[in-house]
Amino acid sequence: MDAIDPHGASSRSVPGVPRLSEFYGIVIYMYWKDHQPPHFHAIYAENEALVRIDDGSFLAGSLPRTAARLVREWAELRRAELVANLGARTGAGHPRAR
Repeated sequence: MDAIDPHGASSRSVPGVPRLSEFYGIVIYMYWKDHQPPHFHAIYAENEALVRIDDGSFLAGSLPRTAARLVREWAELRRAELVANLGARTGAGHPRAR
């Protein structure tokens, strides 16, 4: 399954997309010039979800129940870093990988 992209491109084929984290087979990406509201992409096997940074809700897509819980917990623990990445994204540098 190709990654969800409202602009029509597959994130798996876009060079330079920052990978923020990888754990338990889940990969977290944040795109440079992505649409609002602020979110990141979580990919697990053939599943992908767009996850809001502010509250952890899914904007699009889905993940299996356990993967979804792990992603929400990860986001809650790292919310300040994700917000900082947003600032870097709109400021002078690329989002910092973790």
